[in-house]
Amino acid sequence: MLLRLLCRLVSSSRHHQHLRRKDELASGHIELADNADLVLIAPATADILAKLAHGFADDALTSIVLATEAPLLLAPAMNGKMWIHSATVANVEILRQRGANFIGPEKGMLACGYEEIGRLWPVDEIVAKALEYKKR
Repeated sequence: MLLRLLCRLVSSSRHHQHLRRKDELASGHIELADNADLVLIAPATADILAKLAHGFADDALTSIVLATEAPLLLAPAMNGKMWIHSATVANVEILRQRGANFIGPEKGMLACGYEEIGRLWPVDEIVAKALEYKKR
């Protein structure tokens, strides 16, 4: 399942964005949650970290995370000021206490033009870390 999902993520294959498409059952997110070996979110923005920390389930991704028992691997990427903001720090701590694992962020050039903490880990390293879960 993990390899299939990774292939979907890096290919142009259809992926799930909405819960209420006419051609899918409304409970499709539960099936995905039940069958997941791992939930990997990369990039994990400040917004998604806040939603996950506070139990929001207002889209396919957050609904899957709330419904799954699979490990959660988060690869944060955001402006450094956002990463060190007390709200983000608190959200990360909540997620860690619930068992979420984090990879990154690292220091480097950001999309906003700043060079600081907040850069997404290299994709090949994210994939390698995700594949470690398959071996468990």
